[in-house]
Amino acid sequence: MGPSDLDLDRYERRLRAQGFGRIAGADEAGRGALAGPLVAAAVILPESFDLDGVNDSKVLTRLQRERAYGRIVEQAVAVSVCRATPTRIDRRGLHKSNKFLLRRVLRQLPVTPDFIITDGWPVGYIPLPHLSIKKGDAVTGSIAAASIVAKVTRDRIMDRYHRRFPQYGFDSNRGYGTRKHWRALEEFGPTPIHRRSFKGVAGMPAVEAWEQGDPGELGEPGEPWKGPDGDVGGASIMDVE
Repeated sequence: MGPSDLDLDRYERRLRAQGFGRIAGADEAGRGALAGPLVAAAVILPESFDLDGVNDSKVLTRLQRERAYGRIVEQAVAVSVCRATPTRIDRRGLHKSNKFLLRRVLRQLPVTPDFIITDGWPVGYIPLPHLSIKKGDAVTGSIAAASIVAKVTRDRIMDRYHRRFPQYGFDSNRGYGTRKHWRALEEFGPTPIHRRSFKGVAGMPAVEAWEQGDPGELGEPGEPWKGPDGDVGGASIMDVE
């Protein structure tokens, strides 16, 4: 079944019929990873956007995601991306960080939406009409587009971390708990980008070399966000501390 067979635009069509023109979808990537940031994205697509090739980022291949990503950031009315660092997640908790990050990424949109659709549970404290949809990234075009932007952005971050910490295989496991990743943790200990509060990582002694390490290479909060195809329409990737 292809994306066109899923009728991913049905929620947006109903909302536009009720007078909501600018519909924002929001989703995150990296929730269950042992290492690396949590990344959220919000996207407002134009009504004319062709959803062919767009689907839940988890069911697309890397090449399919990158192709869809390129079209989304080129044609979107607005795109916003934020990330929560592992330190923030350890200090505030994953669920709270997740909800706060989704609210922040929606506020960072350069265009104010008329309606907001989020994946999963209610985000809360959104002063605009909004709806949370279970498995929204698989049934709603706007959320699927946001999931692709979040996933591609986070994958590129983990590729950079892989160059600094190649022992852990971040270029393939993206910080998730694969067997190779756990073996590396047991041998080398957690890096500065590991989530120390997560089960199995908590209490694991860090190697001294990592304690002074700089997660680095990702720039400063508010710098122009550059994806695979360069600057994205004035959007910035913002850190949430």
